[in-house]
Amino acid sequence: MSIEFIGFISNNNSSETIVREGAVLDPTHIETVAKAHENAGFDRALLAFHSTTPDALQVAQHVLNHTERLNVLIAQRPGFTAPTLLARQFAVLDQFSRGRVALHVITGGNATELRQDGNTLDDKDERYARTSEFLDVLKLEWVSDKPFSYKGRYYQVENAFSQVKPYRPEGIRVYFGGASDAAIDVAGKHADTFALWGESYAQVRDVTSRVHNAAVRQGRPTPSFSLSVRPIIAPTEKQAWEKAEDILACATALQDKTGYRKPADGHATAGARRLLALADQGSRIDKRLWTKIAKLTGANSNTTALVGTPEQVAEVFGDYYDLGISHFLIRGFDPLIDAIEYGRELIPLTRELVAKRRAVRGEAAE
Repeated sequence: MSIEFIGFISNNNSSETIVREGAVLDPTHIETVAKAHENAGFDRALLAFHSTTPDALQVAQHVLNHTERLNVLIAQRPGFTAPTLLARQFAVLDQFSRGRVALHVITGGNATELRQDGNTLDDKDERYARTSEFLDVLKLEWVSDKPFSYKGRYYQVENAFSQVKPYRPEGIRVYFGGASDAAIDVAGKHADTFALWGESYAQVRDVTSRVHNAAVRQGRPTPSFSLSVRPIIAPTEKQAWEKAEDILACATALQDKTGYRKPADGHATAGARRLLALADQGSRIDKRLWTKIAKLTGANSNTTALVGTPEQVAEVFGDYYDLGISHFLIRGFDPLIDAIEYGRELIPLTRELVAKRRAVRGEAAE
C-alpha cells in the first residue's frame, strides 16, 4: 500500500500559537501555503469546515487555480446542502482540476455549533443516519447513467440526474471521520479512506479493526486509513522536546486571543474523548506521541503531536504504516514554516523508509 501525505491550508495565518492578524479570509496566505505544500511534496491538502468560517469549496477552487499538482480534500457537512447539488458542484470542480478533488465527510459532533447552520437533529446517531442517506444520493448522482429516484427518511429525490460526472471513471474519493459506533457503521458502507486523529498504537488497532468489520458487514473492501498528527521536529531529540514545551507555553499564554481553549460547556466528540482518555494516561504515549496540547484545548481538533528528529518521527510513521495507516495528515503550529520544514526531511525520509519496508515484504510499487 502506497502512502499519501495530506497537509492543511487554513484561511489565514493562525494556530494555537499564532494570533491572527488581518482578514479572516487571506488570499495571499492561502496561495502561499498552497504552493509551499505543492513544493514540499504533499499529495493533497485539507480545507476544513466550520459553521462560521469561509466556504471550503470556494477556498479549494482558489487553491486549485494556484497550483498544478496538489490535490485538495474538501471537508463538508451533510445536511446543509442538497446531496444532488453538492455532487454536481464537486464533479464540476473535479473536471476543471482534472481529478484533483476528494470529499471529506464530517457529520459534526457539536450540536450547538451545528445549530448555527440550521441543524435540527440533536441526536448524533440520527445525524449519521442522515449522512448515510446523503452519501447514497450523492454517489448515485455521480454514477447513474439515467435518472434515478430515492426515497429515504431524510432525502427524497425523483428522476435525479447529473450531466456532469467526476473526471476519473473511479469517481471522487470519499474520506470519512468519526469515532462513535454509528460513525463506524456509516464508514463501513461509504468510506474510501477512514480518518483517525493521532491516537496510540492500541487505539489505532481498535479503530481499524472496527472499521474493517463494518466494511465486511457491508460486503465492501476495507477502506484505507489516515492518521492526523502534529509533528514537532528538530535536529536533536532534546531540541524537539524543548520546542514542544515552548509551543505548550505559547499556546497556554495565548488561549484567550487564539480561541483554542477547552469548550466551556465541557462538550467533547467521541474522537475528542478518545484523545482526552489518552492524555489521562500520560503526556508521552508509545514512542513519542505527545498529548499536552490535546489536554490543554479539550482535544477539539487534531492536537496530538509526534516529537523528535525527522528520522525518529519517520520511524513512528513506519510503525503506524505497519498497523495499516497509509495516509498521514500532518500540520504544524507554524503553518507555512512547518509545511516547508516537513518537505525538506520528514516527508522524503518517511517515503524512503516505507519503500524499504515494502521491498522487504516483496510488495510491488504502486
